[in-house]
Amino acid sequence: MDSIIGSVGRVANVKVRNDDDIVDRLNHFYTTGILIIFTVVVSARQYVGDPIRCWCPAEFPGTHVDYTNNLCWIKDTYYIPMESQVPSLEHIHLRKEKEINYYQWVPVMLLIQALLFYLPCIIWRILNGHSGINVDRIVSLASDAMMESPENRARAIKYLVRHLDRCLDNQRETRHACCVKLRHILSANLNLLCGRKYGNFLVAVYFLMKVLYIMNAVGQLFLLNEFLGSNYKVYGFEVLQELTEGKEWSGSHRFPKVTMCDFRIRQITNLQHYSVQCVLPINIFNEKIYIFMWFWLVFVSICTCVNFVMWFWYMLFPSTRIHFVKKFLKLMERITTGPERKLVGRFVLDYLRHDGVFTLRLIGKNSSEIVVAEIVAGLWDIYRSKKSIQIRTNITGHDLNVIEGEDV
Repeated sequence: MDSIIGSVGRVANVKVRNDDDIVDRLNHFYTTGILIIFTVVVSARQYVGDPIRCWCPAEFPGTHVDYTNNLCWIKDTYYIPMESQVPSLEHIHLRKEKEINYYQWVPVMLLIQALLFYLPCIIWRILNGHSGINVDRIVSLASDAMMESPENRARAIKYLVRHLDRCLDNQRETRHACCVKLRHILSANLNLLCGRKYGNFLVAVYFLMKVLYIMNAVGQLFLLNEFLGSNYKVYGFEVLQELTEGKEWSGSHRFPKVTMCDFRIRQITNLQHYSVQCVLPINIFNEKIYIFMWFWLVFVSICTCVNFVMWFWYMLFPSTRIHFVKKFLKLMERITTGPERKLVGRFVLDYLRHDGVFTLRLIGKNSSEIVVAEIVAGLWDIYRSKKSIQIRTNITGHDLNVIEGEDV
């Protein structure tokens, strides 16, 4: 038990990465932590306390009572309301229909739920390492730069700008064939193609992670519906209805505290059948855990869906990406003339592309917009200098061709 609690403590001290936003952490960090805590609570009650106590016949000695408790714990019990009659042995199938077979596996199920919530994050971190942009490193440096002195802050921003420029250049396609240019136009404006060389690999993987989070949060409601063997997906609505109608919420038939257990003891010449009444204190915890989990899963599902729509709006349309970058260039007074305003579109679509704008948005969500503005200004200066060199090179090449023509 001490090792379990120590493991939870180590998990709580894990440094949160900066390659996602608050809704992603709501899924893979906070929800996973909550589920692990619930696992420890339920496990402690199961393996330290008495998860079940049965009312045995008076002739049972202490060893028989322990045997009955252990047997009824590992063997499924069944629930018959107190106002209903227990079916006779001739109708044993009616008892089977009322069996409760989940309470032994609640800790295992909670751990599986925690793994399912963390799995999309693992996939995201494995795949984003192949994008050519170290998102966590870049966003972490930007977050740390906010707390530095002006001199150290300026050096950190300068380093970030150079590093991000190299990452964006590393993604760029070196070939210049006609079909290559067409594919880049389709990926930049219509989002029809995705890949590292198209500059939208990071965004595509991030959207995949968002979809997995949504499928997981919604799917777990149906998973628990099958696990608990009841209409769990409407559990929260029933609780809300009882509370709004002013009824006292005394519990649910899904998590009965008093159940029945049938077993047989082999004697020398015959089998003796017993039916005992048992109390399940563990279901007090299970009931509170799973009513909380219903509302939490609904909350996480709504937050993740809204967040996915927002990110889709941010990254799908070129005008939205251009407006985002232009806002910071105006803040830093980098665009003052008409030609510069026209150049912003090429800066966003050809230089930053999807992954560059996505990285800037993550920096803004994990640090501040002032840091984003300074980084955008630095990248704009590099882009302008590259364009100036390219223009001078083209002019020089044209002059040489003219001179060679005159010599001929």
